[in-house]
Amino acid sequence: MNVEKLMKMVGAVRTGGKGSMRRKKKVVHRTTTTDDKRLQSTLKRLRVNVIPAIEEVNIFKDVTVIQFHNPKVQASIVANTWVVSGTPQTKKLQDILPGIINQLGPDNWTT
Repeated sequence: MNVEKLMKMVGAVRTGGKGSMRRKKKVVHRTTTTDDKRLQSTLKRLRVNVIPAIEEVNIFKDVTVIQFHNPKVQASIVANTWVVSGTPQTKKLQDILPGIINQLGPDNWTT
C-alpha cells in the first residue's frame, strides 16, 4: 500500500489531535433540514397564507421561462412576500407560447 495513502487514511480516522480517541466513521452533519426549519419559522413570523387552486406559475426571464406545475403558493400581502415552492422546469419562451397566449393581457402585446 502507498505510504501517502496510508497516512491520509490514518489522519481521517482521528477527529481530535494526538492522543484522542479514534472514530470509525466521521459523521457528516446535514444543514438542509436546519435551513428549511429556519425558512419555515421566518415565513411563520411573516404570517404567510397558502393560496389554494393555483395550477401553474410562470416566471419570465429574458427568453426563458421558469415554469411550476401545481406549486404551493404562499403570500403575505402586508410584507410584500410571495413564496412559490415546487419542482421548476426551465423552458424557452417559444416552446410554451401557444399554451399561455390566452393568459397574456393587451399590455403584454408589444412588438
